[in-house]
Amino acid sequence: MDLTQEQAEDWWEVEGLFDLCFAPGREALSSYRLREGVDPVSQLCLVARENGIVSGAIRVWPVRVNGAGAALIGPVAVHPTHQGEGVGGLMIQNVIERAHQIGWDRLLLVGDAPYYSRFGFSRLDGVLMPPPTNPDRVLGVGDWSGVAGQVSRDADRPTSRSDL
Repeated sequence: MDLTQEQAEDWWEVEGLFDLCFAPGREALSSYRLREGVDPVSQLCLVARENGIVSGAIRVWPVRVNGAGAALIGPVAVHPTHQGEGVGGLMIQNVIERAHQIGWDRLLLVGDAPYYSRFGFSRLDGVLMPPPTNPDRVLGVGDWSGVAGQVSRDADRPTSRSDL
């Protein structure tokens, strides 16, 4: 399994994987409002390939929580033929390590606590994703002490698409 930073030429394959793994209308989810008009954190967007074929992908986006910077993980997808092989865990662990290396002290995602707790994620009381997100699914890892409030777009990072 090769895990590399997503490149511009990977975009269509990664989008195809997200379409396969998520329900139609995925872009209507509230988390997508936080991504609109903002480039992802390119160093944290990864593609897993086996024999040259995309088997997994993860993207990460800058957000603000009451003015404090944070990185929002998602979407995360593993091709159905590779689920249960540890690809998702490999990508999550790699993103956490890379994020800390490049200075992202706070990571959050919306997901299942029993799965993500093994990577150090826990429920973020007081961190509010746009509705209709279930607050029990808002999880974080890193230094969240004293950080609470509404998650919002990081308008300081306009889109250019050259980032990937």
